[in-house]
Amino acid sequence: MNNNDFNTLQIIQVGDKKFKLYLSHTEIQQIVSQLAKRISNDLSDENPLFLAVLNGSFIFAADLMRELDFDAEISFVKMSSYLGTQSTGKVEKLIGINESIENRTIVVLEDIIDTGISMEAMIQQLKAYNPKNIHLCTLLFKPGKFVKNYHIRYIGKEIDDDFIVGYGLDYDGKGRKYSQIYTICDR
Repeated sequence: MNNNDFNTLQIIQVGDKKFKLYLSHTEIQQIVSQLAKRISNDLSDENPLFLAVLNGSFIFAADLMRELDFDAEISFVKMSSYLGTQSTGKVEKLIGINESIENRTIVVLEDIIDTGISMEAMIQQLKAYNPKNIHLCTLLFKPGKFVKNYHIRYIGKEIDDDFIVGYGLDYDGKGRKYSQIYTICDR
């Protein structure tokens, strides 16, 4: 199977689960383009530093950076709170800040925000570096799962509480390679 075949799959198997098409590559690119336009309008004069949260946001971050109307810096950070299809509720320490972010506008790029637990921990850890502003940008947001009380400035698409894979999102480390996003068929 070559890479072009991945663009037309309606059902995929990842590990022990089947997933059905949820967002096409074209729909995803439209969402990314809209986010990039908003960020470009709002922040092009701020010289923001984008912090992409690994592992899931790497594809989203690359596509978003190419769509911005200004040249910007990007770095990658890592936190994790997932095991399988469920959040563990455990938050790990933020790693990967190699640049000075003091008095900088920071835009955190995330693939998905659901409960908000990991992002809240990241915000608190970033504040220790004294940035000028911290803005959140997520491709996908699950408002029905969100249990925290902070503002997410840039939301690409609100979704239901379905488990999804593709476009950087994974199930036990697999399924990131697809250019589309799929939702679980069975629970």
